[in-house]
Amino acid sequence: MTDERLHRWRMVLGDTGAPELSDIRLDEDDIDRDRVLTALYDGKRRSGLGGSRPGVARWLGDIRNYFPSSVVQVMQQDAMDRLGLRELLVQPEMLAAVQPDFDLVTTLIELGSVIPEESRETARMVVRKVTDELQERLQQQTAQAVTGALHRAQRTRRPRANEIDWQRTIAANLKHYQPEYRTVIPERLVGSARKRPQVQREIILCIDQSGSMADSVVYSAVFGAVLASLPSLHTRLVVFDTVVVDLTDQLDDPVDVLFGVQLGGGTDINGALAYCRSRLERPEETIVVLISDLYEGGIAEEMLRQAQAIVGSGATMIALLALSDRGTPSFDAQHAAALSEIGVPSFACTPDLFPDLMAAAIERRDVATWAAENDIVVVRE
Repeated sequence: MTDERLHRWRMVLGDTGAPELSDIRLDEDDIDRDRVLTALYDGKRRSGLGGSRPGVARWLGDIRNYFPSSVVQVMQQDAMDRLGLRELLVQPEMLAAVQPDFDLVTTLIELGSVIPEESRETARMVVRKVTDELQERLQQQTAQAVTGALHRAQRTRRPRANEIDWQRTIAANLKHYQPEYRTVIPERLVGSARKRPQVQREIILCIDQSGSMADSVVYSAVFGAVLASLPSLHTRLVVFDTVVVDLTDQLDDPVDVLFGVQLGGGTDINGALAYCRSRLERPEETIVVLISDLYEGGIAEEMLRQAQAIVGSGATMIALLALSDRGTPSFDAQHAAALSEIGVPSFACTPDLFPDLMAAAIERRDVATWAAENDIVVVRE
């Protein structure tokens, strides 16, 4: 085995006592890397990181110096479980040393109620850095998809003379071209109504804040802020466990939303849907998005009745089993199938596809068909 390969195995396995590895000479940087790896992954020295708060902060700073961001994120997540950092994360000096990432945000939100007052501002700064990056990444895609859908949905086939879109009208009637007259006789006019209401669609995001939904809560807060920034939409954000909380007035700041939720506890989907139903002012123009794993702690039959009443009112309702990119979620398949049966398609959605999903709903396209076109499995019986 070459010296380079031996050196790599030494960094991976540590000093196992094997002569081939023990004799490998490490330079100063490798010694430091070996130290932070040993503190995390060597069971015999598991207490090496210890309960010392400054020691934890130094360790978090060290891994940022010695490893790329992708590796740092993996090590931070491993440290949560192996070294009990969930408890230590509540300390300001440690938080200041952490590299912000999505996993850390979900951990801080989970710890929200136990973070001491002196650490809250630091925690908010960490969360804000990640949510700002997410919002910047998702803003343009969402705005383009939703705005385009609103314009398409506003087209009318009975336009007035000053509302006719001649280019689209000609394209739609080319089959009626009359060669002898060298003209197109339009049988169908396409146009856009000039006078549009200021708010064209109502969006209600109804989010399950049970512990398993942490990823979905973070993405929902960001998307809620993005949707709320679009003038043609009125967006409402509702979170629930056994209690329903309306956070619409905090939608301009995802950080306020995230620190307003309380992950964990029971689940009363029935109560949440009853509240959403009470907020339907223009049902035919409203899209209700329930984001939940559907493990109902209340009366399941009442939950289904509330969902059926929302659909019966003329509103569009969708059940997202997760808004996350972590793979297939755990969910109540029986409830998901029952919702699909009454006209509420149930499936998981990644954040990258969520803008297109909203566009399809705004255009009143069949959402289940949209899901199939995007290789998304809709839960059925």
